[in-house]
Amino acid sequence: MKRNNKVIDYPVFTKEMVKDYTILIPSMLDVHMKLMKEVLVQAGYKCKVCDNFEGVAQVGLKYVHNDTCYPATLVIGQFIDALEHMEDTSKVALILTQTGGGCRASNYIYLLRKALKKAGFGHVPVISVSMQGLEHSGFKLDLKMATKLGVAVFYGDLIMYLYNKTRSYEITKGSAEELVNKITKVLAEKLKNGSGIGAREMSKNYRYICEEFNKLPITNEKKVKVGVVGEIYVKYASLANNNLETFLVEQGCEVNVPGLLGFVYYSLYVPQYDKEIYGGSTIKNLIYKGLIKYLEKREKLMIKAIEKYTSFTPMMPFKHTVNLSNGILSHAVKMGEGFLLTAEMVELIQTGYENIVCAQPFGCLPNHICGKGVMKELKDKYPLANIVAIDYDPSQTKVNQENRIKLMIAVGKEKL
Repeated sequence: MKRNNKVIDYPVFTKEMVKDYTILIPSMLDVHMKLMKEVLVQAGYKCKVCDNFEGVAQVGLKYVHNDTCYPATLVIGQFIDALEHMEDTSKVALILTQTGGGCRASNYIYLLRKALKKAGFGHVPVISVSMQGLEHSGFKLDLKMATKLGVAVFYGDLIMYLYNKTRSYEITKGSAEELVNKITKVLAEKLKNGSGIGAREMSKNYRYICEEFNKLPITNEKKVKVGVVGEIYVKYASLANNNLETFLVEQGCEVNVPGLLGFVYYSLYVPQYDKEIYGGSTIKNLIYKGLIKYLEKREKLMIKAIEKYTSFTPMMPFKHTVNLSNGILSHAVKMGEGFLLTAEMVELIQTGYENIVCAQPFGCLPNHICGKGVMKELKDKYPLANIVAIDYDPSQTKVNQENRIKLMIAVGKEKL
């Protein structure tokens, strides 16, 4: 097959496949993924979020070199394991994002296709999704769909934030999780039907989410507050971080994981700083600024809903967070999570979450610089900061990881 005079030796997802093919989505953020899936369904795609976790790392290691980024090993392992458990893979496609930057994640698509061939699934097309439009296929991420996916991010972030505010204090065990499932189901149905997208509808849904969580019976006890930051996949995916959030809750902590919206903002702010430092397209810059304004209006509605309909303190608006890395790390640092990782740690410290777990894949250079590399500076600036960097990798033992986190929690309890 040829495209733009280049020979393509892999199957391409075409428009004709949309009707009959099922697209597998890798797991990461449970609530967000369920909502995003319904956006894709509403757009006419058949989708399934992978829910296989047992042994996928070992499957990945069979087809990917063990020096490869841990998220790649897990995602590729999860895909191949899912395919191996299917009777018919003739009408299945996979979807994966590409960063297009200096991160190793830019090579995931190539690694996945190579692994699929080796595993006997070379006929399965892989859909590449990226802001840069690195590949073309029958899967079209237009402005309308991107807007709906953005709405799913807002809903997912709000649910995750309030869930973490209540799950450690629930009087009836499991009640917070039940509420999350209930709310997610309601919102997923709305997105599936194409509603809940406009500002007025979003404001109404924000109120519904906040009021439901505010009615949940919780205790008033004091607990160690722990924030979680790091590489985007390891930070959010329980598969990658050995159920870190659940472990922290079991240790008697309240958890705060900054939302996915921050990464979306970060991706839009980076071109602004590129333009200032290196020059670039003024038109593109104006588009990014317009998108930021759009997000800020929706974010303001979400923060207002938390303030008005709950007893919880809302998150900071990102226009404040983005400047928190000033004096510690330049906005020119944009590889991986870049300055966002540092800014999120400062935000957590300033909002009472001085105890922080920085989760990263072993050998992830951007995160070692923007996470480990700034820890001393942060501790000098904020003496109460209690930060531990945890590497996640197939060779790392869960016991060692948890013991190091327990030491961090023990220091937090002494301070409490």
